[in-house]
Amino acid sequence: STLSSTIAHTDMLFLRFAIATDHYVIEASHVAEVLPWLALKRRPAAPPWVAGAFSYRGESVPVIDLTHLATGVPAPARRSTRLVLVHYPAPGPSARRLGVLVERATDTLRADAAAFQPSGVDLSEGRYLGPVLDTDDGLVQWVRVDQLLTDAARALLFDAARDAMAEAAAARPASGESP
Repeated sequence: STLSSTIAHTDMLFLRFAIATDHYVIEASHVAEVLPWLALKRRPAAPPWVAGAFSYRGESVPVIDLTHLATGVPAPARRSTRLVLVHYPAPGPSARRLGVLVERATDTLRADAAAFQPSGVDLSEGRYLGPVLDTDDGLVQWVRVDQLLTDAARALLFDAARDAMAEAAAARPASGESP
């Protein structure tokens, strides 16, 4: 029974999805919600992998197209393309919400995190691509949510939105003042 509790303890739940014909996973603990593809507010002059933003419970949430980021080609507009709302950079009180467009995010995978092995390829542009797992369906690669954005991308998506909200709040008259 000790062995079975040890194995159960190391098993993790992942959301499984695709980029073109390749399979990937994100830790389920990072996933806040999986939504259907929504109409997004485009961000003019943003990099092409920035899909836009949408309002989620009164908060503006930036959305990246992971297929476009990885391949240079936008995710196809299909019913199976999903908007995965993740806790960025990790779950916790300081987490921000980030939308990630992915293809075929329709099932989960339970796997031992220690069974994932280095991919053998280390690309600075693909820093979010983690180790791989050999499954019955072929290799599955772990996408590291905390590595999805560079410092510059994080500033573009989050800091600009925060600054705009602060400017808008400063431009509003204080309570009791006339406009």
